[in-house]
Amino acid sequence: MKLTRAGDSHEIDAEVISRDGSAIRVRIGNREVAAEFTPNADGGGILNLDGRRYAVYGARRKDSIFVSVGPASLEFKPAAPTARRHARGLAAAEITAPMPGKVLKVLVHDGDLVEAGQALVVIEAMKMETTLAAESAALVKHVRVEEGQTVDHGAVLIELSPPPASSGRESAPRDA
Repeated sequence: MKLTRAGDSHEIDAEVISRDGSAIRVRIGNREVAAEFTPNADGGGILNLDGRRYAVYGARRKDSIFVSVGPASLEFKPAAPTARRHARGLAAAEITAPMPGKVLKVLVHDGDLVEAGQALVVIEAMKMETTLAAESAALVKHVRVEEGQTVDHGAVLIELSPPPASSGRESAPRDA
């Protein structure tokens, strides 16, 4: 997601890293923030951040979500597909949640080498399972979720990096 403050055209990358009950962790730019959110009946809620409480209200309009947090007004927009970070030699440097859901299975670990099409993680949303796979050969840089964790749409589940350089051969089979 992209975050802009009302009256400012500067966009900041924002993503929900995890949400478990009322606890939420987000990354805004290069800063990671942990908070507690308690929803209320009118669609808003109370955000408890660093011991301070803020009233939160939100509204969806087209592809944006407008949020008022205390005195600040913010707009969240989906990041353009071309804005995703791409590492050299990778189709995608991150595996992200295509929808809010629950992580059912994590099929890889940090440091694993994966092939294009290899299943990496299984998430469940509305009683439907979705298996997310590597788009190209890669090295699993960091698994950012665990089984049973609830994730939001767009949350980064797994970070990938280019596979180690081979000796000039393209994915030659290994002898067992």
